[in-house]
Amino acid sequence: MTKHLPILITPGDPAGIGPEIVAKAFRDAPGLLAGCFVLGDVPMMRKAADLIGGVSAFSISQIGAQTGSDIPVLPLNDSDSLLKSELLAQIPCGQVSDLAGKFSFACVREGVRMALRGEVAAIVTAPIHKEAWGAAGVKFPGHTELLQYEAAAFAGMSVENMPVRMMLASDELRTVLVSIHLSLRDALDRVTHENVLQTLRITHTALLQSLGRAPRIAVAGLNPHAGEGGLFGREEIEVIHPAIAAAKAEGINAQGSFPPDTIFMQARGFKKFDVVIAMYHDQGLIPVKYLGVEKGVNVTLGLHNGLGRALVRTSPDHGTAFDIAGRGVADASSLIEAVRQARALI
Repeated sequence: MTKHLPILITPGDPAGIGPEIVAKAFRDAPGLLAGCFVLGDVPMMRKAADLIGGVSAFSISQIGAQTGSDIPVLPLNDSDSLLKSELLAQIPCGQVSDLAGKFSFACVREGVRMALRGEVAAIVTAPIHKEAWGAAGVKFPGHTELLQYEAAAFAGMSVENMPVRMMLASDELRTVLVSIHLSLRDALDRVTHENVLQTLRITHTALLQSLGRAPRIAVAGLNPHAGEGGLFGREEIEVIHPAIAAAKAEGINAQGSFPPDTIFMQARGFKKFDVVIAMYHDQGLIPVKYLGVEKGVNVTLGLHNGLGRALVRTSPDHGTAFDIAGRGVADASSLIEAVRQARALI
């Protein structure tokens, strides 16, 4: 059964704080991390463990039951001669590197393939650097798009038929985005009837499973004051409200649209709503991150392997923090919460 499988953790960009927060998570939450392992480079994780102290990393040849008291590392099975420990060890902290981008990409790609094959219960991804991925020639702007592509390919379907959404969740607020990593100008074009309705469907299905009941969904407007009856834009009248009506007709408990400058306050603490649908990236992420980056968890909704099994992926809600990388001072709280959220979703 899925719940008995291990959880795979990718170390993120080796020039950032990823390896050290992964090491801290194993050190500070050994009970929670029992049954987890890291896919990556053994010397890299030993270096991170030495940096923070109190934990050690060791190599494993196959995944299985792990204690969580130390860091089991499954070496990345990659034939690329560039991704060797002696070269990875030369990557300086706090700098964009094409080699770092290539390594972090390879870890995520192999990790998600293992999850799709049913070898692990979930994948938890430490932060990658999008510029480093670009320098390495990676065509995907981030984790979500890569996971969507890999899941669609595994399931033998087009990416368009594997719609996914990003949910940012903390202990006070959840928000799901209609669009993800796009310029604001392009994101506005994604506010269509089908995209809003699809977001409502994906959110309803995912939270129905994790909450055990139908979620109460609030929908934020796109324009100031949710358009003020068309005075500040007609997207609410012509696109968002019809999508909400269609969702309600399907039995989805969706309400709105609400002014985006107040709805997140109404949803805080889950007393009135379980989740807010945001129309674009920053509209949804700013409220969650303002409440505390160390609390936030990124969850990808809608992934599956085409064989009836959902793909669980979570991630801390922060970046690579190049300014403090290599100093051992990074906070692992968000990564620990990402593991906790993954266990709840399995």
